[in-house]
Amino acid sequence: MRIRTLAAGLLVGALALTACGKAGSPTGDAQQGGDGGAAQSLTYPVAQNVDVAGSATFTKIKSNGLTIGVKDDQPGLGLKDPTTGKYTGFDVEIAKMIAAGLGVDESKITFKTVDSGAREAAIANGDVDYYVGTYTINDKRKQQVSFAGPYFQAGQDLLVRKDDTSITGPETLKGKKVCSVTGSTPIQRVRDQGLTEPNNIVEFQKYSQCVEKLATKEVDALTTDDAILKGYAAQEPDTLKVVGKTFSQEPYGIGLNKDDSALRNKIDDLLQAALDDGTWQKIYDATLGKSGSAATKPTIQRY
Repeated sequence: MRIRTLAAGLLVGALALTACGKAGSPTGDAQQGGDGGAAQSLTYPVAQNVDVAGSATFTKIKSNGLTIGVKDDQPGLGLKDPTTGKYTGFDVEIAKMIAAGLGVDESKITFKTVDSGAREAAIANGDVDYYVGTYTINDKRKQQVSFAGPYFQAGQDLLVRKDDTSITGPETLKGKKVCSVTGSTPIQRVRDQGLTEPNNIVEFQKYSQCVEKLATKEVDALTTDDAILKGYAAQEPDTLKVVGKTFSQEPYGIGLNKDDSALRNKIDDLLQAALDDGTWQKIYDATLGKSGSAATKPTIQRY
């Protein structure tokens, strides 16, 4: 297989996703939004004279500019180039599309990396105006933040070598070495459901370590959300594939202030428009779609 070493693989893969990014990206601080790892055709007209009555967050955005929370280490979703500081991927493009619908020019966007454990605090404290980063909607989180969307319907899946036809779903993992991040929900599900033997469960701190072991045939599958797996498959479409048989439900939402129902409703409107007019599909095709795996459009869940 031609899988690269960890450092080279992530960098080259990131460049592969961003090679066709649109020109005219803003310059300056490394946190500023650059091209989104998408094709040149992915541009978003900036809406004019936008008003979101009753939204304190929108009032703040109009005065101070827009700060969006994202991930920085997920290929195809939210990845920060260590050289340019630009963020790329599906989540980043969704975030930019929403910004344009709110009337915010790309030059007024600041992307801010927020790790999973700090998301609720960053939203509640106003450190970010909204968050787009593989953020699964669930009732527990709704006690602290609100969600627009979902903008993507993810589910636990399996990443395997492209020439491996023996793994077709979770029911075929017996006797196979399965890898994921230490203490993660996906690997715990494998353990709890007895999908493979305990001695065949392999855990690391980073998904990229599992990808390396998959390349050297030291493990047989990497398991986590299919959206994350599609990002890795997009880096190496000739050698990796996503099985495509999900066995959990992970609806990704836009996280925002719990009390800002006006902004939530507005973002839901923008997401629905993107689903209806083909914009969502274009974003997917230019990012996660490079994995070769199709996606089902999500259904907006208003509340």
